[in-house]
Amino acid sequence: MSNTQTVTVSILDKQYQFSCKPEEVSALRESASYLDAKMREVKSNSTVLGLDRIAVMAALNIANDFLAASKQKDAVILSTEDEIHHLNGKLDQALNRIKSINR
Repeated sequence: MSNTQTVTVSILDKQYQFSCKPEEVSALRESASYLDAKMREVKSNSTVLGLDRIAVMAALNIANDFLAASKQKDAVILSTEDEIHHLNGKLDQALNRIKSINR
């Protein structure tokens, strides 16, 4: 890889090194911090032992959060599209009234 740098992140007190583009360093650090928090949450709220099991549980929780947020976003988009369609109808009615008055 050209123009990459090595970034060290800590997840559950274990160090990991990754290579990434300079413009991706901040996102990598933020992602690692988020993952660390989720894994610590799993570790403190369960009797799950083993880094691999904790990682899988955290990944499932993150996937569930992502899917829920995606569904919520889709519902907001659909609602907004419906409202836009409704407002366009009202605008068309108002424009038609104005046109009929001007005739």
